[in-house]
Amino acid sequence: TGAEIFGKDADDIRAIASTTKIFLAMAVRKKGLDLDAWTTISRIDARAARGGSRTRLDVGDTFRNHDLLRAMLMASDNRAPTALARAAGMNPEQLVAAMNGIAKDLHLKRTKFTDPTGLRGNVSTAREMTIALRAALADDVLRTIMNDPFETVVGKGGRPKIAYGSTNQPLVVGKYDVIGGKTGFTDAA
Repeated sequence: TGAEIFGKDADDIRAIASTTKIFLAMAVRKKGLDLDAWTTISRIDARAARGGSRTRLDVGDTFRNHDLLRAMLMASDNRAPTALARAAGMNPEQLVAAMNGIAKDLHLKRTKFTDPTGLRGNVSTAREMTIALRAALADDVLRTIMNDPFETVVGKGGRPKIAYGSTNQPLVVGKYDVIGGKTGFTDAA
């Protein structure tokens, strides 16, 4: 129903790590990202992802944008954000501005972005993140991805083939009826 049943420090501002990518996905979808178009992972994407977890998207490999969304939302691959921004016609600064615009549109006063990946400086509250997640789950494409426990992403020409499993353990375990979600981890978060 969306009713709050429990809250603890729900309005405390905290680092949000890769849950940032919920906003990024909404921003590129709003910009009109062509899901069937192909995007090549670049050195710029590799630089933007430095300091994050291991990536499986190699520089020079080309993937459909829909699959880059999967890599980003299911397994938090940090090379996908700037690649998706480029595919939607935005540079990293424009992407951060678009993400802040999504937060403003959702009336989230404590949510702020400085980085597309979630590795550096992005903050929100638990309450505002639930509002954002609800908005993302209203998008059929994003809801389907965030509800998918496993997917194989295939590059242009059939290679590489990368198996991604969701990092969302309640979804993967299957004990609960999980509509969808996104995980994230940094020491600060």
